[in-house]
Amino acid sequence: MKKGIVHIGIVACSAEGAALCYRTICIEGMKLMGKHSHPEVTMHTHPLNEYMRYIEAGNWDGVADLMLSSAEKVAKAGADFIICPDNTIHQAFDRVIEKSPLPWLHIAEIVAAEAARENYRCVGVLGTRCLMEGPVYPNKLATVSIERLMPTANERGRINEIIFNQLVKGQFTIKSRAYFTKVIDRLKDRGCDAVVLGCTEIPLLISQEDSPLPTLDSTRLLAMAALRRATDS
Repeated sequence: MKKGIVHIGIVACSAEGAALCYRTICIEGMKLMGKHSHPEVTMHTHPLNEYMRYIEAGNWDGVADLMLSSAEKVAKAGADFIICPDNTIHQAFDRVIEKSPLPWLHIAEIVAAEAARENYRCVGVLGTRCLMEGPVYPNKLATVSIERLMPTANERGRINEIIFNQLVKGQFTIKSRAYFTKVIDRLKDRGCDAVVLGCTEIPLLISQEDSPLPTLDSTRLLAMAALRRATDS
């Protein structure tokens, strides 16, 4: 990778989470680089329905193909490395990294590293049903000896509905915020000492002030990791 400030590529999936990640890079970049400054950023996304078609069929090769298509586009635009502000499609990450034209940061690795820095022992994971029930977070948290808990089956179903019927559409209601807060409170009762906001839209619904547990905001943690990588700071 070339020295100095480098170019961040964003492979996006859902709009709200990707937008939050992009805004965070731009806003926080000023703190590292000066007024109105941030690294160069290129973002590409295929329509969410194309991803959903493959996710719902359990076709992770199809998901990987879409991610690689976006990766090739941001590489041609001059990006030096890639981030993906979507936790769910990281289930295809290993398929992607084998063929990618550029290196990637892994969102769950970044979250797990932060959880380890904070000395958390057991974290709850919120996200799409596929993310909560899938291997992305258990694998990465296990590498730093942190236990993962997920909400109950009924809670996972309701969370999934809220994400796809509301959050990805930019709808953030008081009722849904209250529901997430109750789920987090129950995870606290079960022994969690932090909660992963593992859908990149969830931080737009739940802030640290709303949560009964410390939050691991996957969207902003990824953005900050990308900034550090881009500025070598």
